[in-house]
Amino acid sequence: MRISLHLNLPREADSVPAVRRLLRCALAVLHVDRESGEDLEIALSEACANVVKHAAGADTIEVRLDVAEDRCAIDVADNGSGFDATTVAEPDTVSDRGRGLFLIKALSDNVRMQSTPRRGSLIHFEKSFAAAP
Repeated sequence: MRISLHLNLPREADSVPAVRRLLRCALAVLHVDRESGEDLEIALSEACANVVKHAAGADTIEVRLDVAEDRCAIDVADNGSGFDATTVAEPDTVSDRGRGLFLIKALSDNVRMQSTPRRGSLIHFEKSFAAAP
């Protein structure tokens, strides 16, 4: 079984928990283990929160979820001003800010970022897990 969703959400903080709940429901239907599910929820929340906080000029968060019994692929895109992924600094060890991309990389696999000035950004990440018995 596979669940695929394509969402266009307003670029606002309330969209983050809404998309997180949708992912949680899809993972529950497919009986994905709790630890993998929590990792994906955190990564998705960070990706969406980055759009809310940093995607100047964007009006929506576009989320694509593709959840199967053995893996999940997620795309989070915006139509904002874009950023240079090579200039992302290491997270600040003193504050809780600036850790989103590093959390996504730590909690998921096959992370790719693409950004085009004045056309927006895309982050893609995946996670593989054992299929439920």
